[in-house]
Amino acid sequence: MHFPFDEEILLENTVALLKPIRETDVENLVEVATRDQDLLQFSPSPIYSPELLKKYIDKAIEDRHKQLRYAFCVFDKTRNAYAGSTSFLNISNADDRLEIGSTWYGKEFQRTGLNRNCKYLLLEFAFDKLNAERVEFKTDERNLASRQAIERIGGQFEGILRRHTLMHDGFRRNTVYYSILKSEWHELKRDFLDYKPG
Repeated sequence: MHFPFDEEILLENTVALLKPIRETDVENLVEVATRDQDLLQFSPSPIYSPELLKKYIDKAIEDRHKQLRYAFCVFDKTRNAYAGSTSFLNISNADDRLEIGSTWYGKEFQRTGLNRNCKYLLLEFAFDKLNAERVEFKTDERNLASRQAIERIGGQFEGILRRHTLMHDGFRRNTVYYSILKSEWHELKRDFLDYKPG
């Protein structure tokens, strides 16, 4: 696998547009990011102020230059509004695997089908373009909404790493691991976008 960090990756369908995150996206995302202080309560990196959001985006851009992470700004085409961000990270070209994560959307974009469409575009790129063998997902054990969302898209539970990640408030979270394999994606792909959120 060879992840193209130097390319401007645009992923798009009728619902979602994912474009590489830029410094100017502070302005695009500040309203949705700062509306709810608890939006990223389970994330190590809070974004609830313009300063924190800028720090988050600057770090994402720096991580792309270091070939550690490729972050996207998410635009909801059905609502004509910027919705949040998602990333490829923990990329291991030698092992043909990567993680989809650092995902967040404003509350009004959750359980609308946007996340499923974004995940479809990301998984399609990972498996069908990069020929990855494995895509990983991880989340805070306490984040039931995130865990359910991962399970709804076909993520297979693999286990819990105890006291795995230090949070911004000093709490050490347990991290839940999931994955989708290339062979599973070929089955999931057929009906992936037919799912209707409850």
